[in-house]
Amino acid sequence: MGSNSIKSRSGLCNTLRYALLLNGKFYENAHHTQRNQTLALSIVILAAISHAIGSGVILLINRATIFILLTGLLIDAIAVIAGYYFWTFTIWKIGQWLKPIDPTYHDLLIPTGFAYAPQVLNFLTLIPLLGRPIELILAVWSLLAIIVAVRQGLDITTRRAAFICLVGWPLIQIAIGFVQVLEQRLVTWTS
Repeated sequence: MGSNSIKSRSGLCNTLRYALLLNGKFYENAHHTQRNQTLALSIVILAAISHAIGSGVILLINRATIFILLTGLLIDAIAVIAGYYFWTFTIWKIGQWLKPIDPTYHDLLIPTGFAYAPQVLNFLTLIPLLGRPIELILAVWSLLAIIVAVRQGLDITTRRAAFICLVGWPLIQIAIGFVQVLEQRLVTWTS
């Protein structure tokens, strides 16, 4: 294994750890660099894969056909990634409205991606009877992470950051719930 591969893995692990711990200084220092941009996108992709794995196991338990399984996995992954871009967009637009001098949409993609770190644990939702509570805990954990990221990134109060982040969060939760219901309906229709 090359030293770049080891450094990348170490960088990703440290980034996940700091993001999971809601370290304010970490989010404040998430400068716009190619490395951080790659790390943020990697976290979002890992979150999408983790969510797809959890949903995929549930689809397998419900005896979904291979077509429904693959479709469900694809829809789950796309939903998480689309939610990332949508949430960043709502944060950026509301942030512009509240504070005219702010980072660009592109600059906000990095801290928002880092805030998706709790979602990397989404595969734990396949634990029987604990799946939904775990999913809610991870969603709230991500919400808290994004509030810290926005507070540090926009240099605003925690109250304003919470307001900005709470606008898009319920919409994302509804969309994810809709995708899960859609997957369940597909399984029952094809059974």
